[in-house]
This record gives sequence, structure tokens and C-alpha cells, in this order.
Amino acid sequence: MNVMKNIMLVDDDPGILDSVTVMLELGGYNVMSTDNGAQLMNMESDFPDLILLDIWISGVDGRDICRHLKANENTNKIPIVLVSASRDIEISAVKAGANDFISKPFEMNDLLNKIAKLT
Repeated sequence: MNVMKNIMLVDDDPGILDSVTVMLELGGYNVMSTDNGAQLMNMESDFPDLILLDIWISGVDGRDICRHLKANENTNKIPIVLVSASRDIEISAVKAGANDFISKPFEMNDLLNKIAKLT
């Protein structure tokens, strides 16, 4: 029996949260979502198997959150995929410690393939 993987989706656009949550759930994932990037900074338990993190979240830079999580021994092994509408941010995403990057708009199959490789 396959164990459902837990994905944490972080984006401040309710439409993105809703649509990506539905697609990931159809793909067989359990999705937790939030529009609050600071919530990730304070994670102490119930860690997800992967984090999908928007780069721009209500005045917070997702790359800073990524750096913080990768520097914390409790969260540094969690794969992080940074998401952005800007395609030229990929290099800075990798420098922030992201395991992968995808630009909006994206094909759901592309996202599911990236997640499958990392979980």
C-alpha cells in the first residue's frame, strides 16, 4: 500500500492555492496549504514531505524562507520547490537552497514530475 505524501503549498493567491490543491490531491497527494510564509519558519513538527513555496508571499521573500529552512537541522532535508511568475529567478532560487524551481504558469504534469522526483 502506498503511503500518501504530504505537500505543503504556500502561496498568497487563493486561486493558486485552490487550483493547485485540487490537482495535487487528484495526483494522490495530501495537501496542506497556507498563505502565510512565516508559518513555515516556525515549523516544529508535522513536517511535510515537500514544500511548494511561492517566491513572493505578501511582502516576504520565499528565498529567505527557503534559506531559513535549509539552515535548520529539523527542516533542512525537506525538498523545496520555489515557484515564481518570473523565469529569471531560477538562479537565485538555487542559490537560496531550493531543490528545484518552476515558473508560473506551469503545466500540472511538469509540477507532478518534479514532485515525484523529490519525494
